[in-house]
Amino acid sequence: MTNQSAVNPSEEIIRIGPLAIRFLLTGEDTNGSVSVFEVTVPAGQKLAAPAHKNDAYEETLYGISGTLTWTIDGNAIEVGPGQAICIPRGAVHRFDNFGTEEAKQLSIVTPAVMGPAYFREARAAINAAPARPPDTTKMIEIFRRHGMTIAALPPVPGPQA
Repeated sequence: MTNQSAVNPSEEIIRIGPLAIRFLLTGEDTNGSVSVFEVTVPAGQKLAAPAHKNDAYEETLYGISGTLTWTIDGNAIEVGPGQAICIPRGAVHRFDNFGTEEAKQLSIVTPAVMGPAYFREARAAINAAPARPPDTTKMIEIFRRHGMTIAALPPVPGPQA
């Protein structure tokens, strides 16, 4: 366990494509009770990641700046500064920044099933094949290992009929 009396004991920034994920607390810091990180999403960024569900934890989101549009079980919900929403276990979700300014939100995962290891593994899989989508089987396994299930696979690029 890290020093519980330190501010941001797990300070780490992980970049995946245009996203920046800044970890503040992990399960190692909180006896497994909570993981806390910021996500920064550039203006107009539509994420390529597929919708997924959290099988083993709740995810509470709090808007710091800008607005992210979360699609949760098919419902589009804008979360802006000073607003919060909880994504319950099993709810299919994803997010996009349809706005004209960068968005930053705080994510609180309880219990701390998902932490920096998920983002590091996802980044490695994505970077392994920069000219094409990451290996689907590998991504499914990474999601499962960190308490998530991909809800819908992205469409496979190909010729239009």
